[in-house]
Amino acid sequence: MSKFKEINPTEITQSPFEMIGKDWLLLSAGNKESFNTMTVSWGGVGVLWNKNVVFTFIRPQRYTLGFVEKEDYFTLSGFGKDFRKELAFCGAKSGRDVDKAKETGLTPNFDENAPYFDEAKIVLVCKKLYKQNFAPECFTDESLDNANYAAKDYHKMFIGEIVKVLVKE
Repeated sequence: MSKFKEINPTEITQSPFEMIGKDWLLLSAGNKESFNTMTVSWGGVGVLWNKNVVFTFIRPQRYTLGFVEKEDYFTLSGFGKDFRKELAFCGAKSGRDVDKAKETGLTPNFDENAPYFDEAKIVLVCKKLYKQNFAPECFTDESLDNANYAAKDYHKMFIGEIVKVLVKE
């Protein structure tokens, strides 16, 4: 089992643009009996309602959506470029059909609130605060709707408070 230490969210030094958009993250939710994970490359971090928050987006057909809907907490695990193959697998395959941890060799670990992976270099444990479906009438730039939602499978946005940050020791 890998060792992690807890830091304050304000101590995160990695660029969120690199962590989310370039390296990708695994979003995980559930418990020891049943959980799922998926790769995310859209999202952000910031301050909202006087809280350190993340925002992430999940399409309705994703198996992980049910876990995030059901649970109060989720995690975002960052790995870096060395795990690109594993994260690509987790983004391309459904947990309905395969055991992603077994297939990738990633080792699940469990915070008291949500699953994460021992191989991660950073883990954000997040408490859900808000959720909302994207709506076509809310796009002020219709080209974004046309370019990203041909199937009209609009993402659901989740905002979560970062309640814990774990970094590899």
